[in-house]
Amino acid sequence: MKVTDIQVQNEKETRGGFGEGIYEIGKENENVIVLTADLAGSFKLGPFIKDIPERFVQCGIAEANMIGVAAGLTIGGKIPYTTTFANFSTGRVYDQIRQSVAYSGKNVKICASHAGLTLGEDGATHQILEDIGMMKMLPGMTVIVPCDFNQTKIATKAIASYEGPVYLRFGRPKWPNFTKEDGSDFVIGKAQQLSDGTDVTIFACGHLVWKAIEAGKALEAKGISVELINIHTIKPLDTEAIIKSISKTKCAVTCEEHNIIGGLGDSIAQVAAKNFPIPIEYVGTKDTFGESGTPAQLLAKYGLDTPDVIAAVEKVLARK
Repeated sequence: MKVTDIQVQNEKETRGGFGEGIYEIGKENENVIVLTADLAGSFKLGPFIKDIPERFVQCGIAEANMIGVAAGLTIGGKIPYTTTFANFSTGRVYDQIRQSVAYSGKNVKICASHAGLTLGEDGATHQILEDIGMMKMLPGMTVIVPCDFNQTKIATKAIASYEGPVYLRFGRPKWPNFTKEDGSDFVIGKAQQLSDGTDVTIFACGHLVWKAIEAGKALEAKGISVELINIHTIKPLDTEAIIKSISKTKCAVTCEEHNIIGGLGDSIAQVAAKNFPIPIEYVGTKDTFGESGTPAQLLAKYGLDTPDVIAAVEKVLARK
């Protein structure tokens, strides 16, 4: 299996995958309740609200209160999904999540859209690049970052039957959609291997999985054998898959739409340091905030584009 074998089906918003997923799981599971902080449209909640209005709660622009309400609903056996932008899902309500959800072990599903630089023109105040680190450090919190529409839809449905607090992170723009529609390639806590290779491992999550695919195709054309792994579950991390891959390739590149401090790259490096030390290069933002611009402009400016992944691979191969 090579990177060149991966084919795009279409382009869709990952948040649209959430909208379809929450509607389907809502119809299947009567305990699912959706709460939003005045962002029903952004989360594509129209069908859910129309057909299951009794299980929809409009909390208004009061995110902290929304988390508290969600925590309370779990006591009665409900499965609340909270919805707001990633910045407001974490930074604005970290205390409530820590105390009322994580510390208390509540079965709340924190669903965060518009994450990372690809939020675009809304700028630095909304483009949170620290949220993966914030959430993975909370004891008992599961952190999932799906890569496309299909995977977001499947993950949205899967977390309903996954006991415990979950942070589900996805994005705003239309993005290449390439994973299996039936979700047979998605298991919470298990890495998804997209290609077999022997020269270098590329670990990626979220929107950067596609950038890694583009880079992988270009590298394969140069005769470089790429092992590409989608780490959609940042926590719990599939350490077995990571060790197996780096033991073979002996070098790695990590790719994430997030600060390289505290994100996916740090998780991979920790596993490598403990088990099989190797050269690692990071593709992500470098201890900085974002700014306004189109998604394409921002990914290029901050070093998260396809050429940056290629350059990171070439650099790590030279260190191997």
